[in-house]
Amino acid sequence: MENGNAVDRVIQDLRALAAAGAPGSRLPSMRELTARHHASPVTVTEAVRQLAAQGVVEARPGRGTFVARRSAIPRLPDLSWQTVALGARLGGEADMQALLALPPDGAIPLSGGYLHPDLQPSAALGAALARAARHPAAWERGPVEGRADLRAWFARSTGGGLRADDMVICPGGQAALSSALRSLAGPGDTLLVESPTYLGALAAARATGLRVVPVPTDADGVLPGQLAAAFARTGARLFYCQPLHHNPTGASLASHRRAAVLDCVRDAGAFLLEDDYARDLTIDGEAPAPLAADDSDGHVVYLRSLTKAAAPGLRIAAIGARGPAGARLRAARLLDDFFVAGPLQQAALEFLTAPAWSRHCRALRSALRERREALLAALRRHLPSLIPPAIPRGGLHLWSPLPDGADDVAVTAAAAAEGVVVFPGRPWHAAEPPGAYLRLTYAAAPPDLMDEAVRRLARAL
Repeated sequence: MENGNAVDRVIQDLRALAAAGAPGSRLPSMRELTARHHASPVTVTEAVRQLAAQGVVEARPGRGTFVARRSAIPRLPDLSWQTVALGARLGGEADMQALLALPPDGAIPLSGGYLHPDLQPSAALGAALARAARHPAAWERGPVEGRADLRAWFARSTGGGLRADDMVICPGGQAALSSALRSLAGPGDTLLVESPTYLGALAAARATGLRVVPVPTDADGVLPGQLAAAFARTGARLFYCQPLHHNPTGASLASHRRAAVLDCVRDAGAFLLEDDYARDLTIDGEAPAPLAADDSDGHVVYLRSLTKAAAPGLRIAAIGARGPAGARLRAARLLDDFFVAGPLQQAALEFLTAPAWSRHCRALRSALRERREALLAALRRHLPSLIPPAIPRGGLHLWSPLPDGADDVAVTAAAAAEGVVVFPGRPWHAAEPPGAYLRLTYAAAPPDLMDEAVRRLARAL
């Protein structure tokens, strides 16, 4: 999805209409523009915002967009020289911007990677942060690797695979992931990933200059035989893996494959970067121990974030590894940030060690189950073909197959015009996708809106 190109197309169209129109005349509506350019409301809103800032148009809430009442449209600065100075764009950045864009007013979000505000423990987090902010010591410089007690909490979650001294606190999972890729591989090296895989990992890998090679998966996770073949063929020394409630498919690595996957990594003399983002998002049953718990020789690099299970503003994560790999990770984090803000670390620790955390986890499990079932029920009524063959036992998403011949990007644009925000499957693949999919998120909207959201999606299809 080239979101930047889509914005440019809408800007050029509106600029031409404004130049030809009289001051104060009405311009096409957002619905007309989204249909005309096969663009999302977010894209059209951004185009209007830019033109309004330049004095070309006037956006009047509730009434529409109009040609600015000026005698002449101002001359724009010539910024074309920057194209030469900057060179080629980094791959994947437009997809990440689209994924993180806020839904427009009136749209129902079935996309996004964070909990709806109703599911966030905002009161408990606010109280913890207020208490932390009153401690003078929280504002002082702490250890660059993070508070020892907070690192110990994350280390315990690895099931004994890592110690507190192996961990370093990071400002969110994406920062930890980017640091890990830079520390464990260099430009031109190969990164193996599950196919499909987390969009942010693909973007970070491409920004690092890595060659990304996909490895096939099924409902039980990555295929060990295919992983061994990929290691042998590419000589890769790093495999990025989400063994629990994989994003976007929701699959978890089956118990009978865990040992085989670790054997593949050991035989290749490689690292497995375990992204355990969904440790606190299990809905059915109990989550198995991380792969790091079964690693005795330092092949697993472990990453866990609190952001997905708590709130977008709780930018606290930890990454850990043994031996020289751990030293490189800690050095990379030092160069990137020095250290994570002390008050945020202390607030996170207070929240995690208080009864509020366990209460939140219990309530979250129940709420996610309710929302998942509401979305599935709506799909059964209106779009049964989009129900995934395997229902995820946790996480935040459904990986829904589209009918043969459907264009996932076109469906996404059509859905946006109908007032429901979904995300196409294509950007989650490192190579050509085997079919068209949508990633439907059930944690971003209340359960009572799921039926209407799917009705709108059905109209788009």
